[in-house]
Amino acid sequence: MDLEEIRLFLAVAQHGAFNAAADSLGVSRSTLRRRVEALEARSGIPLLHRTAQGIRLTEAGSILNARGRTLLEGASALLDSIREVGDEPAGRLRIVLPVGSPAHVLTETLRGLRAAYPKLHFVARFSEAPLSEALTDTDVAFHFDEPPANAPWLSEPLFTMPVQLRASTAYLEQRGSPQRITDLQAHDLLAWQLPPRPTCHLPLLDGGRVPVDPVLVSSDASALWHACAAGAGLVFVPLLGIEAPLGPTWVDEPVLENIIGGRCTLRVSVPEALADIPKVRAVLNWTRDFLSSKG
Repeated sequence: MDLEEIRLFLAVAQHGAFNAAADSLGVSRSTLRRRVEALEARSGIPLLHRTAQGIRLTEAGSILNARGRTLLEGASALLDSIREVGDEPAGRLRIVLPVGSPAHVLTETLRGLRAAYPKLHFVARFSEAPLSEALTDTDVAFHFDEPPANAPWLSEPLFTMPVQLRASTAYLEQRGSPQRITDLQAHDLLAWQLPPRPTCHLPLLDGGRVPVDPVLVSSDASALWHACAAGAGLVFVPLLGIEAPLGPTWVDEPVLENIIGGRCTLRVSVPEALADIPKVRAVLNWTRDFLSSKG
């Protein structure tokens, strides 16, 4: 497989014309056309439709366009990572975290990794969709959703946590505590969601769902907790240490805990192309050991 041919093809697909793609890459149009035609010959199937209006992708070309970018990102990430290969995991580990991540979970995880591998350093950033971040900028991704089918990730579950309806004691003293599902209509609801899922239902413990109309929907669980503490309403969020930063006077209580609730799993994933790099493999190995110690 010629990665350079794929790179040139992706440029043509992006610009929709050989001239524009050649200009963006700084190569001649004839060279670009020749390399793309060689890729089509190697594929044994047309990848482009040439029309008077420009270039249009065939079905096969659309698949290559979608998968080829991931392939190039993985190859680039692999080349960058092997420069740090040594006797033990070392170097900088680029971590993507979900927005509003439970602080206690991530603190314990990073502290454990640092203790096990003291030559590792971390560069962290936050994303609403960690697995959609470019592979060239990611060594490890923490996320709540499972990776899509055929995605270029190796994934391990890290923590499973309850998702419950809660409220501050002060809010319940002022507005009253719901005793039945129908009582929710008299309250404001703050709801956590995983993008791109709409939050229009709350899960019931018996497997059903109840329709709701939240006044605030966010993937940032920490922000929702702070809004709840300020008396903005009932909050439906994952529960695992996220309340602590709100201060010693903060007291929250479960709401309809025998009726409404669910569970979510925090996962850790690494790009398949990097799975054998020591610093990345160390994260997966440590995660497996950590899970074993908890089980």
